[in-house]
Amino acid sequence: MLDEHQLRKTLSHLDGRGYKAYKQIQGQFEFSDFELLIDHVQGDPFAQPSKIRLRVQQDISQIPEELWTNSIRQIALEDFVARAVRNAIKETVTPKKGTGKSGLIFIDAGKQEVLERTAFVITKDWVEARIQIGLPARGRTILGQEAIEILCQEIPIIVEKSLQWKYLDKNACKFFVDCVENQESIRKQLDHANLSAFVANGSILPRASGISDRPLTGNNLVEFQSPKSLETSFQLINPLPNGETVIHGLGFPKGVTLIVGGGYHGKSTLLKTLERCVYPHIPTDGREYVITNPNAVKIRAEDGRRIEKVNIDPFITNLPQDIKTDSFCSDDASGSTSQAANIMEAIEVGCDLLLLDEDTSATNFMVRDARMQKLVQKDQEPITPFVDRIRELYEIQGVSTILVMGGSGDYFDVADTVIKMKDYVAHDVNDETQKIVKDYPTQRQVEVPKPIEQISGRIPISSCFNASRGRKKVKIDIQGNDKIIYGTEAIDLRFVDQLVEMSQTRAIGHAIYMASQFMMRDSQSLKEIVQSLEDYFYDNGLDSLDPFYEKEKHPGNYSRPRKYEIAAAINRIRTLKIKFSSR
Repeated sequence: MLDEHQLRKTLSHLDGRGYKAYKQIQGQFEFSDFELLIDHVQGDPFAQPSKIRLRVQQDISQIPEELWTNSIRQIALEDFVARAVRNAIKETVTPKKGTGKSGLIFIDAGKQEVLERTAFVITKDWVEARIQIGLPARGRTILGQEAIEILCQEIPIIVEKSLQWKYLDKNACKFFVDCVENQESIRKQLDHANLSAFVANGSILPRASGISDRPLTGNNLVEFQSPKSLETSFQLINPLPNGETVIHGLGFPKGVTLIVGGGYHGKSTLLKTLERCVYPHIPTDGREYVITNPNAVKIRAEDGRRIEKVNIDPFITNLPQDIKTDSFCSDDASGSTSQAANIMEAIEVGCDLLLLDEDTSATNFMVRDARMQKLVQKDQEPITPFVDRIRELYEIQGVSTILVMGGSGDYFDVADTVIKMKDYVAHDVNDETQKIVKDYPTQRQVEVPKPIEQISGRIPISSCFNASRGRKKVKIDIQGNDKIIYGTEAIDLRFVDQLVEMSQTRAIGHAIYMASQFMMRDSQSLKEIVQSLEDYFYDNGLDSLDPFYEKEKHPGNYSRPRKYEIAAAINRIRTLKIKFSSR
């Protein structure tokens, strides 16, 4: 292993040479209190930045073992330290001038959600931060002295500030880890309590703006408060800052829950909160004690998406021209057929809580009122509206629904719980709703031609997942949170609302490749494939998603996706081919 002095000497020697000469510093260098591992050197200042790892032995780092005694605490700790590294970079690094990505230093740390990620790793022997650096250049000429400043002056300060326990904010770290462990403890209790979700009193649901996920601040802020009739409580593993070990809030019972109210009174804000809180949140988010069933999937209409052999028969039958609906295919689905497919695909892989908002739903999919039923007879209408299936989904299939509805009182007849939002305050209006149902009975007829049958297992054919592009066997790129370029195919994820960061999207692209190579067999259903990926991640982590891991040892930009979003991406790749299980 070389040392810091030899790295400085090499960089001085490289000063002024062509950029590709940077390849000479690839390797391992020992500093006084950490190891610098340069895994991959970019070939051009405009290319993706170089990949390095910063490893500190535990006898120097000394992060207490009590902070990572189980998998949840370890995920929280690793997430916290990745954020600490990011803060240290901001405090330490001075702006650099140069070509392309010269001087850029970053780590893949999180936003409001706390996720398992590959950016930071802790073991009993060492801790390791995986970061990326744009090696400096003017044009394509190496700036060796600027590289020395980054690698030999700024990097050691970053290591000291963020990877040694004596310099970390100890109270903040313990609070962060304890808070995440509390959240996941409540999540595990939801099923036993017969609840789909929980919103703690005092939570801050509104966001700062439509383009910000940070909490709203100011005098007009309304903290969430549960109606007493729906209030429940949970015992916490770790005490809150005020010393309390019990937390109170609104429990959403399993079954059918409506969220009603006027426009701009907080209905969609509440649903959006539940949608995002399938993941734990950082302690300052305001939603850190909003807990949603981890099997919840947000459903919406998605005009134009491709659908490959999905049984939408429970919602749509008897289409013109004898189009099959028990294995429905479309290259350009309508709002209603896409929403039906989204529901059936989610249930197929294990979803047991649907989250819907009428604002993002197809109107004709949600309800047909009595007057329309009189004008257009059922034998002329292929759609069985969601209002007529919602009870059956819960009572027979075990799938609950939380639905924002402001435009149709026909859903009162099928609801177990009705919550009215007024000025961002929640009210239990069950009694009032039942009186309305009694005083104003619906005139519409239930339009269910037959019960929902067992959902068939769809088997993806592995040969349709070609990740190659040009001369590269594996070429998978992402464009923001919502687009994967898989080989030559674009996977559009704009309407998969529970993807929260690019690192998840990146992980999904490579998870699909892994599944196509090792998990897609003639008899493996989509449900079994995504569950195999889940099991693999639990046993092995995310590192091996990187097809270049064995060569570079730096898979530092993945975060854990759920199986539902992986399945959603598979279902949206336009080359997908499906056959059905004979079991």
